[in-house]
Amino acid sequence: MQSKTAQDILATLIADATAAGAEAADAVFYHSVSHGVSWRMGNLEDVERAEGSDLGLRVIVGKKQASVSTTDHSRQSLKELAERCTAMAKAAPEDPYCGLAPKDRLASTPFKDLDLGDYAEPSTEALKERAAECEAAALAVEGVVNSSGAGASYSEGQKWLMTSHGFFGQSGGSNHSVSVSVLAQDENGMERDYDYDSKTHITDLLAAELIGKNAGERTVRRLSPRKLKSQTAPVVFDNRLSRSLLSHLVGAVNGGAIARGVSFLKDKMGERVFAEGINIVDDPHIRRGAGSRPFDGEGVTNSRIDLIKNGVLTAWYMNTAQAEQLGLETNGRATRGVGGAPGSGSTNLYLETGDSSFEGLLKDANNGLLVTDMFGPQVNPNTGDYSVGCSGFWFEDGNIAYPVSEITIAGNILEMFAGLIPADDLEFRGAINAPSVLLPAMTIAGD
Repeated sequence: MQSKTAQDILATLIADATAAGAEAADAVFYHSVSHGVSWRMGNLEDVERAEGSDLGLRVIVGKKQASVSTTDHSRQSLKELAERCTAMAKAAPEDPYCGLAPKDRLASTPFKDLDLGDYAEPSTEALKERAAECEAAALAVEGVVNSSGAGASYSEGQKWLMTSHGFFGQSGGSNHSVSVSVLAQDENGMERDYDYDSKTHITDLLAAELIGKNAGERTVRRLSPRKLKSQTAPVVFDNRLSRSLLSHLVGAVNGGAIARGVSFLKDKMGERVFAEGINIVDDPHIRRGAGSRPFDGEGVTNSRIDLIKNGVLTAWYMNTAQAEQLGLETNGRATRGVGGAPGSGSTNLYLETGDSSFEGLLKDANNGLLVTDMFGPQVNPNTGDYSVGCSGFWFEDGNIAYPVSEITIAGNILEMFAGLIPADDLEFRGAINAPSVLLPAMTIAGD
């Protein structure tokens, strides 16, 4: 899809909406490509490739708004879409906070070059080779007896956003990923584990063979797990899982949740939520970052936010409407799909590293639970009460002693945040990242 073509389509759509009676409008055009293979036990299982172009229009009449989307870009379809959306907006209930972003907050060209993709779509043969190498390396680890499958994929996307008050911008990126999940067996049964990597550029992606070897070794280490007695003990989340704690933070600082009063952080602005020295950063301008973007979903200039600074909560994620409802100004964290009004969310969110190594965390905790896998986390959005099923390893005297499974851990997110201690092993594998973290005391439910 050429940028000029997308620009022409968006301009036509907004002009049609204005002619139909829209007082303001914005439109977004997405073009995406995905290509992937599934591989299991030395055989190709599936090949998929998809390409699509989706168009969304939002129309504002007074303090009323409506949104529609389509995949039909013909001239007649666009005219009918604009007329239909404008009629819907006129009939919609009033929303006192709806509107376009302030014109003086819009990003201006040239946008920052963030190098978000190599746009080097691999052939199906290349994807098959990556998946096959990954699985073969996992199966070669002694004790691994079966595979749940390996996968290799590529995706890319381009987004064009235009508003009736003068903004037009293009952004996008690409992604390469490889993953595998295998099973190991001994006299006490079977266990499963996995490994993966995901990067915007193929040159940054871990070698498929290394991903497979890591998956196999992780799986074998989980064999012959024991059960734990119910107790209160220190818990360490490894750096594959610690990011899940930040995901709960993202939900709790969302401007929509704050405005509705359904967040355990709704009254915590300016207060210490984490320990002194803890910093959590949201930065949309990291080069090659999985969540990077040169402007937000409303065309607003975005920049780094120190979401947690020295333990203190300093910001919500807000779009224009949420900010107005909260009596604040947007901080460039609007998100936008083809359907509905803008939302809000994180870009590249990460917990800065601490001073201790991963091994140091275990030594500091002495005895406790290392969590390496989890399923079904539950968080009460109002109170922060937290529980999750998990498995991992029990450690004693700072050293891993034996694998454990069929465990549930529970606590309160506010208390967990307040006591959290980060290690120095931060890795970037997606848009939300954290090093391994120690939580000094959690309730462990076992036998």
